[in-house]
Amino acid sequence: MTQTGDIFETLLTNLAVNTADSIAARRDEITKALNQDFRDLDGSTGHKLMVGSYGRATAIKGISDLDLLYILPTDLKSTYRTAGGPLKVLRRTRKAIEKRYSDTTVYVDRLVVVVEFTNFTFEVQPVFEIQPASEDENYSYDYPDTYSDSWKLTKPRDEIAATREENTATQGNLRRLCKLTRAWRNKHGVVLGGLLIDTLAYNYLTSTETHRAATFDQHGEMMRDFLRYLAEEDDHEYYAALGSRQRVKVKKAFQKKAAAGADLCDEAISAAGTRGEYKKWRAVFGKASPAAPAAEAVLQASAAPTPTYTDTEEFIEDQYPVDIRNSLNLACIVNQDGFRPLTLARYLMEHHRLPPKKILRFSVQSTDVPLPYEVRWKVLNRGPEAERRNKIRGEITKGNYAGGAERREPTEFRGDHYVECYLIRRGVVVARAHLDVLIESNN
Repeated sequence: MTQTGDIFETLLTNLAVNTADSIAARRDEITKALNQDFRDLDGSTGHKLMVGSYGRATAIKGISDLDLLYILPTDLKSTYRTAGGPLKVLRRTRKAIEKRYSDTTVYVDRLVVVVEFTNFTFEVQPVFEIQPASEDENYSYDYPDTYSDSWKLTKPRDEIAATREENTATQGNLRRLCKLTRAWRNKHGVVLGGLLIDTLAYNYLTSTETHRAATFDQHGEMMRDFLRYLAEEDDHEYYAALGSRQRVKVKKAFQKKAAAGADLCDEAISAAGTRGEYKKWRAVFGKASPAAPAAEAVLQASAAPTPTYTDTEEFIEDQYPVDIRNSLNLACIVNQDGFRPLTLARYLMEHHRLPPKKILRFSVQSTDVPLPYEVRWKVLNRGPEAERRNKIRGEITKGNYAGGAERREPTEFRGDHYVECYLIRRGVVVARAHLDVLIESNN
């Protein structure tokens, strides 16, 4: 196997969900509580179905939202398929779970009962099972909707089956592509839901013969070509989900970031077999992509001048699980006494680079992350001047104004610096964004 193949094999190993045991334990305890209440069964873990990314086996390390269907007894249909029934069954579900987890936050949220654990959340949905019309069809389910006070249809088994069948037909590449895309999404703050990722990957692989049997050595080209495919997609309000063909909403356009991601992949592919390849793939996928082996790191160190700076950069992945689900837009205002304030984008458009002695005020311009959430910032100085001054920074910190929600920084010296912001909800990074800060020299 080539160096590229080794990188992707290790990357996919690093992306494996590492909380499977605790997820299974929570799943089974929730199910036992519901079986005790709805069926008067002691210790039973039957009548459940994990759905969503975890159920389709396309989830990666850091997954924070788990979707669990609890299949209700058929004889309760007459009780809950009446006016007010959806809310009643969700409230009963909540109370049954609260008996087991009395110190955990449990609440009804329109379609589901949310159970907030430390590093992940279960969304439990009580459903009635619908028998298939023929042996060729899968079971489907009716779920409660408190907004419309009605029961609606979902077909997660069709989605699971379509994922499994196409994954087999592509020798495992469908699930691998789904996982690689999640890693790219989490690194670059792209708003793409799990079912949308899986649907787009499915649509791509069923439209081409090129990568259906791709080896680890060819996964870089597979990822690049998939991102090019995304970049060229027309705008959609929704897609038809793989298998079920039910609507999957597009929350935010992804084409621009996909094009940038494909360009990063091209850079990494061009560096294949060189010392820089590891760093290039890390720029695409983040820290799950392996660093250069120790022996190579020693070789690089012996061939390079002794560094004159301390590497103080920190990585959010080392401090929190990252599972991007929400959007984040940053604002930056450039201030200097005696001059009118300008946005960073406007200033760079007019002047290309910022001079020193400006004050930059970074803040969250907009986000769809529900309150409450925490804000963290990273200010990284790059370039020879930052290294010469031993000021690359890069620590993960709170903001220094507005209770931590705002970060103010002076422009000091030349370099292509950047500021990144992370929004953390229930212990998980759910949104991230960054701004490039291009500063000119004093001369």
